[in-house]
Amino acid sequence: MTRLLVIQPDPEDPPGPLGAWLADAGAEPHVVAPPVDPLPADLAGYAGVICLGGGMGAYDDLDHPWLADVRRLLSAAVSAQLPTLGICLGGQLLAVAAGGSVVVGADGPEVGPHLIAKRDVGWADPLFADLPFMPDVLQFHSDAIDRLPPNSVQLASATRYPNQAFRIGRCAYGLQFHIETTTEIVLDWARDSPGEAEFARPDALTAERLDQLHADIAETWRPFAERFVHLAAGDLEPAAPAGLPLLGHP
Repeated sequence: MTRLLVIQPDPEDPPGPLGAWLADAGAEPHVVAPPVDPLPADLAGYAGVICLGGGMGAYDDLDHPWLADVRRLLSAAVSAQLPTLGICLGGQLLAVAAGGSVVVGADGPEVGPHLIAKRDVGWADPLFADLPFMPDVLQFHSDAIDRLPPNSVQLASATRYPNQAFRIGRCAYGLQFHIETTTEIVLDWARDSPGEAEFARPDALTAERLDQLHADIAETWRPFAERFVHLAAGDLEPAAPAGLPLLGHP
């Protein structure tokens, strides 16, 4: 089994279907939910790291002092070239930990079903190459990554907030959006955060629309999660160093 550390910053954003996709692909997800669960001192024994989303901000150490330890672990994963995936807040924490920055989104919250566009570099990326040009995603965030870290490439973008997906080095990935949700989770978020939910398109947060969205997300992002497990297991070659082609690509 490929042991993965899964950091869950917020009880309202569990691994959801993503946890099942990882397990079905041969991974052993070890979910740690701070501050109830202590974070590991280091990443020994883990083949990869995943950090999920949450309602707090990437810099909210005053209210959530353990965020500094999450960023430390993410920084260590990047330095060790350990396969890493940050989702929404997790992607923002990864960006900050590696030298990027996050701000309150100037154009307001981005909420509901959306499409993102894969960048040219994504077609040669081991995790992104097989994704469609414009995959479906679920957005629910007020902050945005305004500056990517050094040694990173943008893998997907959108009009309002360009930095939707990125890779740092060869195998650390950040997503601004969600792929781990269910209809019930999103409806709970909308109920608990009505000010943000108002920014969704009309009828975007109905159960029927969200059921269809999550069917589309599963079709696209389950294989992505499987590829992440293969990357962590050493069965998939990581991205080539800057300036070098991927094996099997011109």
